[in-house]
Amino acid sequence: MNYKRFLAALTASFMVMASVSCGEGKPDNSDIDTPAVTDSKDSAETEKATEKEKTTEKEVSEKTTEKKSEKTTSATEKSDKETKTTTAETTKATEKKEDKTETTKAENGGENTTAATTTKAVEKTTEATTEAPAEVPTTPNGKTYDAVITFNETVSVNGVNAEASGSVVKITAGGDYIVKGSTSNGQIYISTATEEKVEITLDNVNISCGGGPAIFVNEAKRCVLKLAEGSSNYLSDSGNDKINDGVIFTNDTLRIKGDGYLEINAGNAHGIASDDDVIVESGKYLINSIKSGIIANDNITVNGGELTIFGGTNGLKSKGTMVINGGTIKACGGVKEEKSSIYAASGLYYRGGYVYAAGNQVTPPTECPNPYVVVNWVNGLAADTTVGLNLGGNEFAAIKPKAPYRCIMMLSPDIYSGATFTPVVNGNGNGDFAVADGQNLFVIE
Repeated sequence: MNYKRFLAALTASFMVMASVSCGEGKPDNSDIDTPAVTDSKDSAETEKATEKEKTTEKEVSEKTTEKKSEKTTSATEKSDKETKTTTAETTKATEKKEDKTETTKAENGGENTTAATTTKAVEKTTEATTEAPAEVPTTPNGKTYDAVITFNETVSVNGVNAEASGSVVKITAGGDYIVKGSTSNGQIYISTATEEKVEITLDNVNISCGGGPAIFVNEAKRCVLKLAEGSSNYLSDSGNDKINDGVIFTNDTLRIKGDGYLEINAGNAHGIASDDDVIVESGKYLINSIKSGIIANDNITVNGGELTIFGGTNGLKSKGTMVINGGTIKACGGVKEEKSSIYAASGLYYRGGYVYAAGNQVTPPTECPNPYVVVNWVNGLAADTTVGLNLGGNEFAAIKPKAPYRCIMMLSPDIYSGATFTPVVNGNGNGDFAVADGQNLFVIE
C-alpha cells in the first residue's frame, strides 16, 4: 500500500514538472491512471497528496502569470520607447522645417516676401494645369465680352461662341459681344440653338451688306443691340431680299439702347424689321428707308432716345400696337397716298415723350392723357418744305420731309387746353389755333 502511494506521488510530480517546462498554466491529468481507494488510510494519504498537488499547481500558475505579466510590461515599455522615439523624430523634423522656413523668410526679406513667394508658386501651378482662356477685352467700367468681332479687310473673332466665314460672322450662343471696324460687304448672323439672350455692342461700326441684312437675328430668345457711349455707327443694305427685308432683321424681339449714334440706310426695304417686337430704350437714330423706317409684326414700344425717320412708305409701322412712353420721335412717311408717318393697326397708346409726324396720313392716338394736334393741308406741301410747330409762340420742332406730305401730328406733354398752336411753313405762319381738350384737328386750305 505504501508502494502504491509513493508511485502516485512520484507520477504527479513528473506531471507538474512537465507542465512548468511547457509554460502551461494548468496540467492535464486525463492520461494518469488513478489507483483504486480500498481503505480510509489510503484515502487520507491520497487526499494529502492531492492537496500537495494543488499547492504545486497554484505556485506554478502564479509563476506563469508573473512571467506573462513581465512579458506584457516589457512589451509596453518597448512600445512607449518606440512612441517616444517617433515623437522625438517628428518634433525634430518639424523644427528642421520651421528652421528652413525662417531661413527662407530671412533670405527673402520677411514674412510678406514669403507669402508672396508662396502665392507665386500657387499661381504658377495653376497656370501649368489650367488652359488659358481666349483673350477678351475689358472696357473702362470693367465689362468683359464673350467675343470681340472686328471687321476690316479680313474679319477677326477673338473669344468664344462666334466664328467668321468669309465676311460673315456667326454667333451661336447667348452672351455679350462687341463689334468694331468696317466692311463694304459683311454680316452679323445670330442663331442660338437654345434661344438664349444675345447682346451686341456696336463700337464705331460701319457695315454694309449687298445680299441681305447687315445684322440678321435668325433665332434668339431676345436680342439687345447696344450703342457704345460716344460711338458713331452705320449700317446699310442693298439687293432684293423680300423675306429678310431689313438692314436689321430679326425673327424675335429686338431691344435697342445705348449712348451712341446709329444711322441706318435701307436700299432693299425696311430700316429695322421684326417678326416680333421692337423696343427702343435710348440712343440717337437716323433711319432712311425705301419702305418703312421701323416695322414690327406685334408691337413697337419707345421708352426713350431720339428717332429721326424718313420712310419711303411708312415712318413707324406696327401691324399690332404701338406704345410711346418717352423719347423724341420725328417720323416722316412716303409719297403714296395711303401711307402714314405713323401707323398702328391695333392702336397707338401715347403716355409721354414728344412726337412730330409728317406724311399723307397718320394714326391718331387711341389713348392720350392730354390734348394733341393734327393739321391737314388740303392742297398738300411739297417735299423738302420745312414746317415748324409752335406752341404759345415757342417753336417745339421743325420737320423737313423728303417726300410730299399734307398731314402733321404733334403729341407733347406741353400741349394744354387754352394754348395757341401755330404751324409755320418755310418761315411763314399758317394761322393761330386755340387748343381744346382731346383731339384738335385744324384744316388749312
